[in-house]
Amino acid sequence: MHDIKFIRENPEAFDAALIRRGAQMVANEIIALDTQKRALQTELQEAQARRNEASKAIGTAMGQGNKDKAEALKAEVAALKSKMPEMEEQERSIMAKLNALLSGLPNLPFDDVPDGVDENDNAELTKWGQLRVFDFDPKDHADIGPALGLDFETGVKLSGARFTFMRGQMARLNRALGQFMLDQQTGENGYSECATPYMVRDEALYGTGQLPKFSEDLFQTTDGRWLIPTSEVSLTNSVAGDIIEDAALPIRLTALTPCFRSEAGSAGKDTKGLIRQHQFEKVEMVSITRAEDSAAEHERMTAAAEGILQALNLPYRKMLLCTGDMGFGARKTYDLEVWLPGQGLYREISSCSNCGDFQSRRMNARYRPEGEKQTQFVHTLNGSGLAVGRTLVAVIENYQEADGSVTVPDILRPYMGGINRLEPLK
Repeated sequence: MHDIKFIRENPEAFDAALIRRGAQMVANEIIALDTQKRALQTELQEAQARRNEASKAIGTAMGQGNKDKAEALKAEVAALKSKMPEMEEQERSIMAKLNALLSGLPNLPFDDVPDGVDENDNAELTKWGQLRVFDFDPKDHADIGPALGLDFETGVKLSGARFTFMRGQMARLNRALGQFMLDQQTGENGYSECATPYMVRDEALYGTGQLPKFSEDLFQTTDGRWLIPTSEVSLTNSVAGDIIEDAALPIRLTALTPCFRSEAGSAGKDTKGLIRQHQFEKVEMVSITRAEDSAAEHERMTAAAEGILQALNLPYRKMLLCTGDMGFGARKTYDLEVWLPGQGLYREISSCSNCGDFQSRRMNARYRPEGEKQTQFVHTLNGSGLAVGRTLVAVIENYQEADGSVTVPDILRPYMGGINRLEPLK
């Protein structure tokens, strides 16, 4: 959600930022609706005050025996009572239009975010790691995986396209990755582990920006709850409506959860393998900070995600997303893209975003700076640390051997119960 005061005072700057995001100029429309709303609110307050004043004056007039004045005052009060519901309905209607307009607008990019239309305009910042030189042609994980326990056929049989069933050593490796990531984020990076609900109400998804604009990307239950597309939703909304004490900041939270996405806009994309699933696991990181600390926290969070890839010795590159490729709620986003030798390209494995006060305004999440009476909106950040399924893909492709086996990375071996290599099932 956007700050109305900022829009009133900086309409040209607001529209210019929206244009950078590929949106239409709407500052004048917002200001017009806000002006109508404020005028109606003033009129209602004045009507309420006059009604109260006239009601008191009736008794005074009656006590003085001035029946004519009393009757005139009664008529005025009745007219005000009759008019006020109509004014209140007008105010509600304008508020609904204003909120609908504001809630559909993306966040404004920071000045250092590059302009662009899509992923082709993203800026590569750094690369890490050496690409492995194979003495055989590396294969795609979807070709190696079935012999190792990655059962696509059973997943489709049970649930349809974009679902996968894992067996034995493959299921163990998937679990090991999630546990390692969670241990790293809590033990090394200072995030507090959480176990969150997997279903949330409308308000939670509105707070983080998935509703109302992106309902098609979500799964909804028959009783109106929604399956979480990421635990960002439940972690960030844990402070919804709160006033946080300054000393409690920053708050750093993490969770390993399943995530559910309809992938409505990805028909025909990545239909093979684990890259784009309706159900997958992810370790999410969320930070709640003061405004002045959020930029540094963004760098810290991204480094925490990079640390997982480095510990697994998986080559990757760090990208700064352009204005046209950022998520709806982000002001600035770093993507980490891991190298997949079987596909011969880099693929996103983590996205770390600074949302500024965009989500906190929607959630009404604030903090009280030390020594001050006025509250301020917190800044919220979120990032993948990492997507487990995509990390599994990266491990399979980067650690594959010519005989179809996959070597288990050293850092994961304590989690694998003595399994150092995934061998084709017999």
